[in-house]
Amino acid sequence: MPRAAKSEIVGWLDGALKIRVAAVPQGGRANDALEKLLADTLGVRRSRVRVIAGHGSARKLVEIEGMDRGEIDRRLSGP
Repeated sequence: MPRAAKSEIVGWLDGALKIRVAAVPQGGRANDALEKLLADTLGVRRSRVRVIAGHGSARKLVEIEGMDRGEIDRRLSGP
């Protein structure tokens, strides 16, 4: 959800990770903000996170190199 009040990971909803970003959806800014938020939250380099489908849509497919859903869940749950 672009143009949210703040960027945040809301949680899993119907099998998809719901994320809000404050960036505007112009010129790829929202996609960049999404990738950065995920990289920072998961503790990986920014280059390992990329939107691979849905660039102009609210629903996106994101690839995080070297991580599966289980590892993502563990990292989002905290230590």
